[in-house]
Amino acid sequence: MDVRGKIALVTGGSDGIGREIALQLQGAGAEVIVTGRSAAKLQAMASLGFGTIAGDLSTTEGVDAAVDGVAGKSLAVLVNNAGVGSDYELDRPDTLDSAAHCIRTNLDAPIALCTRLLPILRAQPEAAIVNVTSGLAIAPRAGGSIYCATKAGLRSYTQAIRHLLKDSNVRVIEALPPVVETNMTAGRSGKKMSAADCAAEIVHGIRTGKSEVNAGMVKILQLVHSVSPALARRIMIRF
Repeated sequence: MDVRGKIALVTGGSDGIGREIALQLQGAGAEVIVTGRSAAKLQAMASLGFGTIAGDLSTTEGVDAAVDGVAGKSLAVLVNNAGVGSDYELDRPDTLDSAAHCIRTNLDAPIALCTRLLPILRAQPEAAIVNVTSGLAIAPRAGGSIYCATKAGLRSYTQAIRHLLKDSNVRVIEALPPVVETNMTAGRSGKKMSAADCAAEIVHGIRTGKSEVNAGMVKILQLVHSVSPALARRIMIRF
């Protein structure tokens, strides 16, 4: 897809991977609108020429704001990037609220935005839905059960709607990042991919028409999984 002159919506686009995707799409000539929860970060994006929409996508009001924010615009690219972690622990019922917040943000919101914005995307000569999942959608780790479940659910949803839209003008792309240097992973040790490098692979996938973008080390995980899903699960469950 030639993104020059096209309108793109990037959720969670004021920070982390989303911010880098927004910057790189803008650099390639797209008109980019971002959603976010931080007024200060959205103001900083506005100063760089981005359209901004304030809202928490874990709420109905936040999803409504995103939809209303692109109403009447020729939206051609939807990037469902916004995501949060969860403090859920199996033996602590008091963490179920955190689990529900993660599910609403990571899974419910992308489904709602795909559904509600599809008529606009279909009205364009060419369009793309980009759902950002995770390498953990392939094989989960025990310490992030709810996050992994949301990303696995979004992966399954993405594959299903790709088939449903295969004869349409809307390409459906799944982007699977590894551990990336963002605020969400600030407390984790080990090797991390930069947000800019991860975004570069995702934007390249959009521009070259890929259906799946395995960023960084996820390429290796996919290879292991293709040979032995059980081995991939054994490796990642303790990751």
